[in-house]
Amino acid sequence: MGRRDRNLSASELEVLWSRWQDGDSSLQIAEVLGVSKSAIWHQIRRRGGFAPPPRRRAERALTLREREEISRGLATAEGVRSLARRLARAPSTISREIQRHGGRRHYRASEAEQTAWASARRPKRCRLAVERRLQRVVEQRLRADWAPQQIAAWLMNTYPDEPAMHVSHETIYRALYVQARGALKRELIAHLRRGQSYRRPRSASRSASGRGKLVDTVSIAERPPAADNRAVPGHWEGDLLKGKQGTQVATLVERKSRFVLLIRVPTADSATVVAALARRVQRLPAALRQSLTWDRGKEMAQHAQFTVATDVQVYFCDPQSPWQRGSNENTNGLLRQYFPKGSDLRNVTQRQLDAVALRLNTRPRQTLGWKTPADVLNAAVASIG
Repeated sequence: MGRRDRNLSASELEVLWSRWQDGDSSLQIAEVLGVSKSAIWHQIRRRGGFAPPPRRRAERALTLREREEISRGLATAEGVRSLARRLARAPSTISREIQRHGGRRHYRASEAEQTAWASARRPKRCRLAVERRLQRVVEQRLRADWAPQQIAAWLMNTYPDEPAMHVSHETIYRALYVQARGALKRELIAHLRRGQSYRRPRSASRSASGRGKLVDTVSIAERPPAADNRAVPGHWEGDLLKGKQGTQVATLVERKSRFVLLIRVPTADSATVVAALARRVQRLPAALRQSLTWDRGKEMAQHAQFTVATDVQVYFCDPQSPWQRGSNENTNGLLRQYFPKGSDLRNVTQRQLDAVALRLNTRPRQTLGWKTPADVLNAAVASIG
């Protein structure tokens, strides 16, 4: 095989996974190691994006130093019991070691070490592969589009006294992406938010860009403190989720509960967007019509008309500051599971949008103490009135 398609050595694999976890792309790693991008992708996809765990010797296993002592003792015809005393090991341990690796005449420390290290490469069975009841429950929640972290927390709350029904979110991810574990079907990956065939490290970088300028706007700096600290419901963040050129969906997220509303907008001109938003907001209870925070997209050029129609003041983020609408940005990321980038959103109906919103609003969220947005919003409204 050519130089760029050669097999990777152990040290090169360490570099690969170290750089992958640091956020380097497959192309960057390939250039560093002097191999093809396909060689890097083969390793990443085979492991589902997870770095293989470092191998560790079991505490009770014989070390290379001990095996060398055994080899020297056998060369001088030392007895098994004498060797066991010197090494502070059981005579049966020494006896089995010698018989397993060639007997007295053919025992060699280095060969015994290599053979033992190779035979110890037995993957431990995943809990999801052993506990079939747990596996069925996890599969059901994945098919309902729950994230592994949501499932793990729900299991702890639902089965507090059944350790066999507890599993970490990392174990669920590994069971999905590392198919050699044989616990969960690969098809369930499609129910994850990103739907990728591998898991990307959190350190992978993202870029964000701002949009155009607006006039007669009210800065987010003037937003009421109750909106900033999420003390009361009714303060919303909004944006357009873009699809294929010229298609979009309006998203509104309530700051206190993270409750989401999705609104069909056939075009992105300001008159259409503002009218669609106003119609939906007018249907909300008065307690839930406090404020709206938007980025600097030109679709809100007619924000004054929106305020007149709804009595809801619009506040605008600073340029290139998407974190000022963090709840909405995060929700748009969740929506990409249902509407991937480049999707044609023209034929998506309001009924379909409502169904997706219902899924998000009835899933537990870590930031809400594993309550659902619907539960938190209902409780907040009930406490007001």
